[in-house]
Amino acid sequence: MKTVVVRPERCVGCRQCTLACAVAHSSAQTLAEAISLEPSPVARIHLGAGPAGEAFPNRCRHCDPAPCQIACLTGALHRHEPTASVLVDGERCIRCAACIMACPFGVIRFQPDPNRQPPRWIAEKCDNCVGRQQLGLIPACVEACKVGALLFSEIEQVMRDKTAEMARRSALGIHSHAEDQPDTWQQHLTLRMMSQSL
Repeated sequence: MKTVVVRPERCVGCRQCTLACAVAHSSAQTLAEAISLEPSPVARIHLGAGPAGEAFPNRCRHCDPAPCQIACLTGALHRHEPTASVLVDGERCIRCAACIMACPFGVIRFQPDPNRQPPRWIAEKCDNCVGRQQLGLIPACVEACKVGALLFSEIEQVMRDKTAEMARRSALGIHSHAEDQPDTWQQHLTLRMMSQSL
């Protein structure tokens, strides 16, 4: 399954991802037109502070199994089989907030549904830009990110790459550190691996 993968160590907090997301999910589809929309378009990716105070783009992980989908009383949250993305059916959402309470990442919010007049508040979350994917495009947030903090990739491949990089860095750390202080190499390795996984 392809999904948006966050690499927070590269994020500079420019908010281009949130802007692109808001525009992509607006009825206007261009920034110039989206500025004048009422209600204002809202991003489905949220920029917050990470564990060390760094910028962290927080978005839906499209968990499998998805706690939000399990908690949904009406089936409004469902999996889009071609992309394995968890989506919200605004017509079935009853605003009970069960999905919001179940989400371990805090990425589901109530937003006005722009397709209804007057707007009706429903649960909203990242949809992995399913519409853009069906057109052969990548998610808007990934396209907008110029520093590589967001990737659209197979999660298994990203995990393999991350594991290989951690092993490479750890091996280099063991070699150089073991020559200096061979009795503390294991402690050094543990600290390096912990810092790489954050």
